[in-house]
Amino acid sequence: MANGSRIDPYNKCNFLVSIDGVTTIGFSEVSGLTSDTNVMEYREGSDAINGMNTVRKLVGLVKFTNIVLKHGITTDTSLYTWRKTVLDGATQRANGSITLLDEGRKAVLSWNFFGGWCQKLETGPFDAKSSEVLIETCEIVHEGLELAT
Repeated sequence: MANGSRIDPYNKCNFLVSIDGVTTIGFSEVSGLTSDTNVMEYREGSDAINGMNTVRKLVGLVKFTNIVLKHGITTDTSLYTWRKTVLDGATQRANGSITLLDEGRKAVLSWNFFGGWCQKLETGPFDAKSSEVLIETCEIVHEGLELAT
C-alpha cells in the first residue's frame, strides 16, 4: 500500500561546475556524463543454451564520454589558459565535479571526474544578425566518472 509520499525529480537548470585549480565560471549547459562498457564475445565449443550454440558476453573495457561544458563568454580566460597547457605540451590534469542542486540551492548529487584535461575549446559562431550570447564550449577528456550522493 502506498504511504502517500513521493520523490519528485529535480530540475536540470540548477547545477554547479567545479574544476580543481582551473575555473569558477558559471556554465549554462553540461553534457557527456556517460560511461559505457565494451562487450567481448567469447565462445567455447561446449557452450550451449537450450540446445543452441551461443556466444558468452564478457565485460570489456570501460569508456567515458567527453564532458562538454558551455557558457556565455566573458573576459575570464581560465579555460583558455587551461587549454593552452595542452597546446604548450605541459598538460595540466584536473579533477572536477558537476553538482545538481535542489530548489533551495542545496547539493543533492555530484558527478565527479578524474584526470581530466581540455581536449577542445571552441568559441562561436559569431553572427552579426543575432543578439544571442556568444558561447564558449570546452570538451574535457577524463579517466573516470563516479556518482556521489
